[in-house]
Amino acid sequence: MIAETVCSAVSAAGLGIAVVTAYRKRYLTAARIAAYSLVPIGLVMTGIVGWLSDTALSPTAWAGFGVLGAAWLLFAGTRAVERRRGGTRAERRAERAAARGARADAVAPAASAPSLGAGKSPAARPAAPSAGTASGDDFSDIEAILKKHGI
Repeated sequence: MIAETVCSAVSAAGLGIAVVTAYRKRYLTAARIAAYSLVPIGLVMTGIVGWLSDTALSPTAWAGFGVLGAAWLLFAGTRAVERRRGGTRAERRAERAAARGARADAVAPAASAPSLGAGKSPAARPAAPSAGTASGDDFSDIEAILKKHGI
């Protein structure tokens, strides 16, 4: 009963504001305000406001909303974990198999002749650093690339 009265008052106030706006020759805005102000009384007339007020005061309805919220949290949590892990178990297995195949092809082929420098023979270029020195000097690979390009 109170909800219906409040909605009727809101609609009446909105229509009053629409009349004042129309008096100021702002007809488009007045029409929008009138449309918005008719929504609450329309909800009362269809019975939605009564249903909502009965639902808002029902402990069973609130328990149902709690269950729906818990279900949503579980769903969202499992989706987040699935994204973090990289999909289903079969997708992860396929990804690992593809990564193993990519590692076998990861070795770069020997450099082509133009990248070695004009007129230099392969014997004249400096020897590549060994694997043992790579751990001691982190920038040796970068220095070799820069020297190769003449920088």
